[in-house]
Amino acid sequence: MALLEICCYSMECAVTAQQKGADRIELCAAPQEGGLTPSYGVLKTVRQKVTIPVHPIIRPRGGDFCYTDGEFAAMLADIRTVRELGYPGLVTGVLDAHGNVDMPRMRDIMAAAGKMAVTFHRAFDMCSNPKQSFENLKELGVARILTSGQQSSAEKGLELIRELIAHDDAPIIMAGAGVRASNLELFLDAGVKEVHSSAGHWVPSVMRYRNPGLSMSTDPNADEYSRFAVNGDTVADMKAIVARYDTE
Repeated sequence: MALLEICCYSMECAVTAQQKGADRIELCAAPQEGGLTPSYGVLKTVRQKVTIPVHPIIRPRGGDFCYTDGEFAAMLADIRTVRELGYPGLVTGVLDAHGNVDMPRMRDIMAAAGKMAVTFHRAFDMCSNPKQSFENLKELGVARILTSGQQSSAEKGLELIRELIAHDDAPIIMAGAGVRASNLELFLDAGVKEVHSSAGHWVPSVMRYRNPGLSMSTDPNADEYSRFAVNGDTVADMKAIVARYDTE
């Protein structure tokens, strides 16, 4: 059966995803940044409340994946925290200025991760040579690569995804970016064994008092009174498609 990973941005979302059939969770903060390292409090409460595998993302900021020495030191410290909390895996990725996998730093990450499974995230989609990067990541021993096939969505990048999954050995190729119930069977038909989805929607704030003339964001047009959350019905629909596909 194909594995369904759901991206979650809170303990409540992680619990919902688990209840509705997710097989694994990628735990993040900051959805509008594409996912950043969760706080210690979130990491601790999710570890206590969720029993399916959870892989926190280790990403200190938004933007590119070429980090300063200080940012990388923080990443290693966060990896040690995640390992000490007993998480089975993590999600991360580091590139050099030329768009290559930063092998020295990734070796440090693999050493810090120890026995945790390491997923190389969509930094892969920013690599200058995806086939060489695949070989580099295979050499490092990463468990899987999350990719949209270097396109804006995994559906558009399906050709490269097919090429990558033609390798029968590790790392596993997990399709992500724009994967939803309406196109899930495309990936299953292509032989993708793991799919990644936010399965989310914007939820309005419960606040009754609102000050529309003030924003806490650097974007003055940002909506301060909504948050991105997992849609449990969407998770259940996707899980049902996977289960039905495997019985046909």
